[in-house]
Amino acid sequence: MSERKISQAVISRLPRYLRYLGDLKDEGVERISSHDLSVRMHVTASQIRQDFNHFGGFGQQGYGYNVVYLYDEIGKILGLDHKHTMVIIGAGNLGQALANYMNFEKRGFLILGIYDKDPALIGKQVRNLEIEDISGAADFIRKNNIEIAVLTLPKAGATSVIGDIVNSGIKAIWNFAHVDLDLPDDIIVENVHLSESLMKLSYKLTSADGTERIN
Repeated sequence: MSERKISQAVISRLPRYLRYLGDLKDEGVERISSHDLSVRMHVTASQIRQDFNHFGGFGQQGYGYNVVYLYDEIGKILGLDHKHTMVIIGAGNLGQALANYMNFEKRGFLILGIYDKDPALIGKQVRNLEIEDISGAADFIRKNNIEIAVLTLPKAGATSVIGDIVNSGIKAIWNFAHVDLDLPDDIIVENVHLSESLMKLSYKLTSADGTERIN
């Protein structure tokens, strides 16, 4: 792999490549050209080749890409050849939905705990996990070397617990809370703002149907 810094735009496209290659693998396709992959993904073949060239190319002239090999290599780039431990902080509807999503385990993301402060939720079973009191989350993270905290709390709740989570030694936070977190530089944060995504969709709908917008 090249040692030069890879742009976030390239990295953000890798999961989509992996998804399409996974579908090809399931279909029994052994190899595919950049052109045929571009037709499936609705991106240019040139873009695909440029992206893959950042990591060594992967293809062979006149042969294309070996689907299984390319799938495995992109998985390694994304760190999916390792197991990653997670806890969910916030056991409301979103937290429980994420806990029930079995594809995380298939990708190597192991949810080992789920926490909340609501007495009505504590003790409830979500798949194979029991919702526990949020006061014990930091200690569990520390003792079990948990890598990722999934934050699915409301804004106020997220602000009140983030200090303990940071001090627990967590390495990364997948943040669904409606708040921008002020964290140490050594903690990796991936923010997921669902409402912002929906507003982008609204803009595209409005633009597509020619509806007049108020400035």
